Amino acid sequence: MAVRVLLADDQAMVRTGFRLILESEPGLEVVAEATDGEEAVRKARELRPDVVLMDIRMPLIDGIQATKLLAGPGVADPLRVVVVTTYDVDENVYAALRAGACGFLVKDAGPRLLVEAVRAAADGESIVSPSVTARLLERFTQAAAPTAPAAHPLTEREADVVRAVARGRMNSEITDELTLSLSTVKSHLASAQRKLGLRNRTELAVWAWENRLVD
Repeated sequence: MAVRVLLADDQAMVRTGFRLILESEPGLEVVAEATDGEEAVRKARELRPDVVLMDIRMPLIDGIQATKLLAGPGVADPLRVVVVTTYDVDENVYAALRAGACGFLVKDAGPRLLVEAVRAAADGESIVSPSVTARLLERFTQAAAPTAPAAHPLTEREADVVRAVARGRMNSEITDELTLSLSTVKSHLASAQRKLGLRNRTELAVWAWENRLVD
């Protein structure tokens, strides 16, 4: 079945460009567009798309608040939201991930990364634009309260997998890097999320950065 995508952006040219890029790829389908945050939330709740591509600066409700309403900590059945914006400042990245976004891209990242981010989000993974990854890691590390890695309930192998996720590795890359089967990687991720009370790999990555599990 096709991956169903909702586009939320107040600029018609951006929505048109994204639609052309995504619908030129096999297995991707744009099911709706939204021009403001309220419309994005309403249509996303009604249509339940596999992925929402969310701009930050939109009328009525901004993209961060809309993301929180669709994927935030209080949402029982969260949607997969990828924030796509012109403004890759650290505050936007931090706020988007805190709001529940499973990915963050700048609009000039290029068609290939846009498609990869949609497919990754649909598969339960996440992508952050390479241009902001290093700064993001540094920010979380500096903002973290502990001066040493915090104690945690993870096994050594679970911690290895979580570190890889925090460094932006996809499941297929983790299997090669740690010489594990795909099913074992997924099992370790599920176990880590359960032990830490987290819902997805993005929250795992944030936890790893804040607790200095990543060097």
